[in-house]
Amino acid sequence: MKKTLTILSIAAAMTLVTVGTTEAQKSKIRYADEQMELMNYQHAVEVYQEAYAKKPTYEAAKKTAQAYEVLRDYDNSYDWWKTTVSEYDEATPGDYMQLLRYGQLTDQLSEAKSILESKGVSGDSIQVEELLNVQSRRKLKVEGVEGLNSSGSDFEMAVDGSGNRYFVSDRGGTYPSKMPSLRIDGRNKIFSEEKQDYTDREYFSVYKQDTEGNVSEVVSNIPDTYNFSDPSFAKESGMLFYSVTRGITKVKKTRDIVVQPEIYYSKVNEDGTLTGFTAVPFNDSIGYAVMNPYVDEAAKRLYFTSDMPGGMGGTDLYYSEYDENMTFGTPVNLGSPVNTPGNESHAFRKEDKFYFSSTGHKGMGGMDIFMADYSATGMSNVMNMGSPVNSLADDFAYREVEREGKEEVYLSSNRKGGMGLDDIYSVAEVYKQFLARVIDCEGLVIGDSYLATLRDKTHNGDVQTSRNSKGELTAELEPDSDFGIKISKPGYFSITDEDISTKGFEGDTLKREYKLIPIPYQLPVYVDIVYYDLDKYQIREDAKPVLDKLGELMNRYEFLDLLVGSHTDSRASDEYNITLSNNRAEAVTEYMAQYNIPAERIRLEWFGEQQLVNDCGDGVPCPETDHQLNRRSELVLEAFSDPSKQYEIPEELKDKDFCDPEDLFTQIQDEIAQIPTIYFDFDKSMLRSVHKKELERTAIMLKRMPNLMLYIEGHTDQRGDDAYNQSLSERRADAVKAYLTKRGIEGERMEETWFGETKPVNDCSELDCTSAMHQLNRRTELRVGKSQFTYSGRQKKVDVM
Repeated sequence: MKKTLTILSIAAAMTLVTVGTTEAQKSKIRYADEQMELMNYQHAVEVYQEAYAKKPTYEAAKKTAQAYEVLRDYDNSYDWWKTTVSEYDEATPGDYMQLLRYGQLTDQLSEAKSILESKGVSGDSIQVEELLNVQSRRKLKVEGVEGLNSSGSDFEMAVDGSGNRYFVSDRGGTYPSKMPSLRIDGRNKIFSEEKQDYTDREYFSVYKQDTEGNVSEVVSNIPDTYNFSDPSFAKESGMLFYSVTRGITKVKKTRDIVVQPEIYYSKVNEDGTLTGFTAVPFNDSIGYAVMNPYVDEAAKRLYFTSDMPGGMGGTDLYYSEYDENMTFGTPVNLGSPVNTPGNESHAFRKEDKFYFSSTGHKGMGGMDIFMADYSATGMSNVMNMGSPVNSLADDFAYREVEREGKEEVYLSSNRKGGMGLDDIYSVAEVYKQFLARVIDCEGLVIGDSYLATLRDKTHNGDVQTSRNSKGELTAELEPDSDFGIKISKPGYFSITDEDISTKGFEGDTLKREYKLIPIPYQLPVYVDIVYYDLDKYQIREDAKPVLDKLGELMNRYEFLDLLVGSHTDSRASDEYNITLSNNRAEAVTEYMAQYNIPAERIRLEWFGEQQLVNDCGDGVPCPETDHQLNRRSELVLEAFSDPSKQYEIPEELKDKDFCDPEDLFTQIQDEIAQIPTIYFDFDKSMLRSVHKKELERTAIMLKRMPNLMLYIEGHTDQRGDDAYNQSLSERRADAVKAYLTKRGIEGERMEETWFGETKPVNDCSELDCTSAMHQLNRRTELRVGKSQFTYSGRQKKVDVM
């Protein structure tokens, strides 16, 4: 924190002091106390430090900290409060409070708490409500105004009708004082002609910056002007209102008087010079301060700051109504909720909003800017404007002005990172708006029940989001920055978008639409079977291509896990067969390890002989081919197998719409051609043993996927007459349907058509077909499609795959 001069110190600096008889110096502490009373604060703090250096004491340390408080030098004030609390047992709870306060203002609160804890005091146990940061309510960019600020104190912006900017500055430099250099004249008046004894800096003056950027000083035409500040224009009448502190020479020698700031107004010429001057009727230069004028031309009110009798605190805000002849009415105290026992100043109104600065309302720093709802009868709903309008330092003189056809917003602050003691800052709402529609599978906006996390990747922080009246997600984004958003809802795919950027974006609102899709947990997308030899669990050679295919798919799609259901035939005891089926399941896990598929991606089930695919139970004579069908492991690739897990849409599927789970099944099926074609012997409709295995796989698929429909198409070769072949193709289709019906597939889920010889693979009426070519024509083709089923409240149409 810089050595700073802000509104409270400005108010004091505006006060020119004339004093009667001084007492002889009894000690440096006493002398410094006198300088504090005389408002020579900068000199007083130097003397306190000299006194401490000569003899360190609790009193000297505490008074030095307090003197720096008055100067609004928060860094030095914190350092001296740290000395006061850590070095002296006399420190009081009030001192602890001050240590925490200035620790907060200088971003050293953690250290301050540690100091208290070392003394056996919990920093968290002390209630310091004013230390709590006020959350941002507007997203604004606050930047120092180029060409105006200096190494001194620059504050308070006003604009005339021609677009010229007026502000206050003490940019003339410093004039350090030592005790012997203060002179006492014959009238017992301590003063300095060239500087403020308060800060040892040049007196304040109003400066003008024209539309070309040239800066010149505006000279007060009031005799004996010392401080000249607070410009405010009454553009309709061409008047400039301002605050001045005048030198007063005709006073009684026996009186100690403090000369207070007053408000005057003058006509402003085109070149910026002032003509004439008139005081407002409620000035009282030796009684109380009247300063910080703001002319509200629309309401015909002059707002101002004063500590006149009858107020609520240190300085209060007042207004006086005036007419076209500049006749002013009796000042009216704004009262609560604007004024407090603290200090209020720098009024400003724009339409139905009233702005002011205060130390009495709960804030972030020494002085904050507040906003209230305005009406002609009073103010209400006072609200701290939050960061970045306010900071840990002093913020004041908020103004919105029209200049060169544009609205400009300014404030003054001594926040860290400025150019001088106080600086003038511009405020601009340059943040981009973010608007996202989060919709369901019906296309309806989801207004709540999901979590959205928007992150600023450029500045490494979270961005606050909200919902508008339509339920849409909104946020304000930093310009020239990159963002990422994650949207999640239990039972739905999480959505991640890392491609949000305001870099190069010239519009006002960046729009997105995201669809929340239910996760089809444990959705089967591929089914196969491997078979075993009698009383064996080793993986056979004919099973390895199947498992190799599964390993390839699981490595390609990390969202696929494997369900293994192992079985035996009915020979041997139940207990033995349970163990054997378990071993068969474990054998699959061991085989998949060569593809680096971890065991946690494989779910095992074993049933022994409990789920036979045929009637080959205990004691029933069956051919070996039928027993073979029972010695099996059913393999089901499931998508999103863990119902407790929140999944994101896999990268390879992001360009797909999976509101219908079967669409995911189709995506996998496009790669593996799972659905078999059943071939028949010449003039036969009996199923071959090899095809029973394929139909077993089809049956498992249909059982696992109850929303699928099976389409069965019967065909023949072209030998025989048309009528016979039509009937033969029907019998072949019936054979497939009958087998699957026996395996538990509902008849309404299977639809038959038969084509006889009308759709050959090889047209043998034109070709000299071989036996193999005729064989390809003797077939029943199987296709799957989506049935008429309800999903998410919608009725689906049948699509053939």
